[in-house]
Amino acid sequence: MDVAVTNMVNATLDMRQAQAFQEAQFSVFKQAIDGQAAHIAALMDSMPQELQLATSGSVGTLINTTA
Repeated sequence: MDVAVTNMVNATLDMRQAQAFQEAQFSVFKQAIDGQAAHIAALMDSMPQELQLATSGSVGTLINTTA
C-alpha cells in the first residue's frame, strides 16, 4: 500500500511540474504574440488612409490597382 501512495504522490508532483512548465511556455508565447500584434498595429497605423490613383500610364488611372 505504501508504494502505491508514493507512486500517486510522485505522479501528482510530476503533473504539477509539467503544468507549471506549460503555463510558463504559454506566458512567453502570449507575450510574443502581443508584441507582434503591437508591431502590426503600428505598421497599419503608419500607412496612408487613402491611396491615390496613378496619374499616368495605361494601368491604374481609373481603378486603384496598387492596393
